[in-house]
Amino acid sequence: MSQRTVAVASRVGLHARPAMIFTQAVEASGVPVTIARPGGEPVDAGSILFVMSLGVPSGEEVRLEADGPDADRVLDELVTLLATDLDAPEASEAS
Repeated sequence: MSQRTVAVASRVGLHARPAMIFTQAVEASGVPVTIARPGGEPVDAGSILFVMSLGVPSGEEVRLEADGPDADRVLDELVTLLATDLDAPEASEAS
């Protein structure tokens, strides 16, 4: 099992639009990924409802875990995504 820790950069945390972009990337990867707040139980990172229910604020670190042959590549991509302010105007243009 591979894991990564990353601070959420989006100004509103992992809510609404950033959560949607993140969960869509997880689903597109085809790799099962979980996400957890510090000391919390991991949830399915491909579910927007589960991700939003975590209530992750901006700047808080989350732990991502995945298993499988592409796990490291997928986690690296997801870390890059979460380390980006997905509410910034340039993020809107990129998506």
